[in-house]
Amino acid sequence: MRSLLGDELWSKIIAVGSRCHFKSGQALVRQGDPGDFLLLLTSGRVSVVRSNDQGADLLLALRAPGDVIGEMARLGEGRTASVQAIDRCVAHRVTSSAFEAFLDRHHVQGALTDYLVSKLSETVPYQHQLIHFSPRQRIARLMLDVVALAGPELADPMRVPFSLEMVAGSLGLGRSTVAGHVASLRTAGVLRPGPRLAVSDVRLLRMEAGLPPT
Repeated sequence: MRSLLGDELWSKIIAVGSRCHFKSGQALVRQGDPGDFLLLLTSGRVSVVRSNDQGADLLLALRAPGDVIGEMARLGEGRTASVQAIDRCVAHRVTSSAFEAFLDRHHVQGALTDYLVSKLSETVPYQHQLIHFSPRQRIARLMLDVVALAGPELADPMRVPFSLEMVAGSLGLGRSTVAGHVASLRTAGVLRPGPRLAVSDVRLLRMEAGLPPT
């Protein structure tokens, strides 16, 4: 959204809202809650997760600074998903009415429409978005996406702050499958050694994800 509005208007809309801080693992919004406000993310990464009828949490998307949280609730009667902080996050809370008034005043309603269109694909669970990839490619792609969204405020932008269980649940894979591939990626020099998930070589990770090394 920031790129669609431009830095000047983004700074102005942030000033309209109240600054909020979230700890890693804390919910910014919860599925089913009323959607009477939006959050403008200015620091940290978040995951967008939807609970299905069986009680499973399905990863829909990852968001980063410059994104809007809670915009989809404008299309329905409540939050369509929960959003959880991956890192410590800073966001600015703006009421839906104030947000709409700002867009009208600056004649940029089209920016929100474009943003919504770009995000609608994220209503499909992340694991289904990667259905045509092998398990190893799906694991690499998720890690690559997490690292790509790391901001300069992070002490270690190459760290992937997910447990093996979180990776498995996000991709619809078994934990043992994820553990086996992670061990192999460490041996290949793609990931650092040690208990935490951290990328050692982005070029190799891109290749594992089925992307050009660049």
